[in-house]
Amino acid sequence: MNNSNKLIRIRAVLKLTGLSRSYTYQLADKGLFPQSVQLISGGTSVAWVEQEVLDWIDSRIQARDEVAA
Repeated sequence: MNNSNKLIRIRAVLKLTGLSRSYTYQLADKGLFPQSVQLISGGTSVAWVEQEVLDWIDSRIQARDEVAA
């Protein structure tokens, strides 16, 4: 399995980002965080592509570094 396609559930997203569950969903609704993937059509279970979350974290670090420069 290619790691860039690994799906992670909300608990892993929260652990990686340090964000709260509600804030994660708020950011996603505003297009400021990666969108979740519906696991089963018509179901309620969702996950995120791990690499997209890691890329988002990297973008936050880069934005910080650009401001500091």
